Amino acid sequence: MAEIIKNRYEFVALFDVENGNPNGDPDAGNMPRIDPESGYGIITDVCLKRKIRNYVETKCEGEKGYRIYIKEGVPLNRSDKEAYSYVGIDEQDIKEKKDTDIDKKIRDFMCANFFDIRTFGAVMTTFVKAALNCGQVRGPVQLGFARSIDPITTQEITITRVAISTEADASKKNNEMGRKYIIPYALYRVEGYVSANLARKSTGFSEEDLHLLWESIINMFEHDHSAARGNMAVRELIVFKHNSELGNVPAYKLFDMVSVTRKNESSPARAYSDYKVNVAEDKIPNGVVCTRMI
Repeated sequence: MAEIIKNRYEFVALFDVENGNPNGDPDAGNMPRIDPESGYGIITDVCLKRKIRNYVETKCEGEKGYRIYIKEGVPLNRSDKEAYSYVGIDEQDIKEKKDTDIDKKIRDFMCANFFDIRTFGAVMTTFVKAALNCGQVRGPVQLGFARSIDPITTQEITITRVAISTEADASKKNNEMGRKYIIPYALYRVEGYVSANLARKSTGFSEEDLHLLWESIINMFEHDHSAARGNMAVRELIVFKHNSELGNVPAYKLFDMVSVTRKNESSPARAYSDYKVNVAEDKIPNGVVCTRMI
């Protein structure tokens, strides 16, 4: 049996985009997400979790214990039914039994088989003819929104294509126009948390899972390249490890020790080398170890 993590962690990841759209907003014509008050770019936690899920699925390819619950083309209740079959109960009469032991077995099955449930947690309730309820699990790993270090500039690029959609249009023109949105360059920062307490009490998130999480964060864009997203890469992963389950210092104090500054304020940043990343390692409190994994 895999050993459950015993230490609390916080981490900071820095990643950049060049000539791409890292997280389009469907309510704004798929423009890059932006804070309208400050002009800083934002990327949702859901977007980043998707990249982590995709990497795990690509690497593990359905390996036992490392399947993905929230994935394209697989209805959630299909996976939920597996848990019901495992405990030998039908979804039609689950309400009548009201057996807390059965509920625990169902949740344990889902946590043991699906990496993203064990990591991020999930609300595993779907409704068809009868309610499929595998419970609700709070995951030990949480991410905030990513935010750009500087305000971003969004460019609308006009593009053309020679492939015409219809025969009628082909008789009138020899190309079609289109548009895409890009950010010339931006460096983003995201902060995250790993709770050993929730891992022990809730999902059984293990040391092996933790190692895979770090690997997934480092490589989350390596198998996700596309023309729309441009060049994206994780540049830094800074991990703070506490020597206890509940931690030794508030998370914000550790995050404040990581600073990112521009080397030259007179011209816009166009590369990661235009920034300087500093970790105040001499101020790290007792009981915490800082590791720069990249």
